Amino acid sequence: MAEQSDNPNAGQEFGEGNYKAAQNFRAAQEEFAADKPKVEQKAREAADALEGAEAAELEQAEAAARDGHSA
Repeated sequence: MAEQSDNPNAGQEFGEGNYKAAQNFRAAQEEFAADKPKVEQKAREAADALEGAEAAELEQAEAAARDGHSA
């Protein structure tokens, strides 16, 4: 693969999306996923939300997302 200095298009964005933002997001997600205790904590929080007062609102948002609409 060519070095960035050899690439005349280095640093430019083409097509749809922001590639740097996508790289940053992916790095942050990988860092989060590597923290097993934090992942387990967030999973418990999500399960509690699905069983708690937010359940109806979350189900409505899920249904809207499935139908292709924003909640």
